[in-house]
Amino acid sequence: MDTTVITVRTGNRPVVRDITREAEAFVQGRGDGLLHVFVPHATAGLAIIETGAGSDDDLLTAVDDLLPTEDKWRHRHGSRGHGRDHVLPAWIAPYATLPVLDGRIALGTWQSVCLVDPNGDNPERQVRFSFLAG
Repeated sequence: MDTTVITVRTGNRPVVRDITREAEAFVQGRGDGLLHVFVPHATAGLAIIETGAGSDDDLLTAVDDLLPTEDKWRHRHGSRGHGRDHVLPAWIAPYATLPVLDGRIALGTWQSVCLVDPNGDNPERQVRFSFLAG
């Protein structure tokens, strides 16, 4: 297995950040196998979705509807409603495993690998890419 960690700047507001290019660069030329993507944070997740057509904003809206940023959460450090950010990985997992064929991620036509970060308290995130050759 080969692995590397990248840093992704997410800023100070909720964001869906497309990291497909970085993932593709990591697997380029590696042949067949599996790419595992992992976000080692308690308040972020990964989604395989379409971006650029509003789906990324729709995902953040759905997160707000499902997990509103109000003061009902028992976990209370950080910004208002931050406790919901700690619940997010139960719905949007912090990992994804994708097939790689001939050094390319086998994504569907409109699919992208996205970091979902609702937590504006942490402007940078780490993402670990691991490749297991087939």
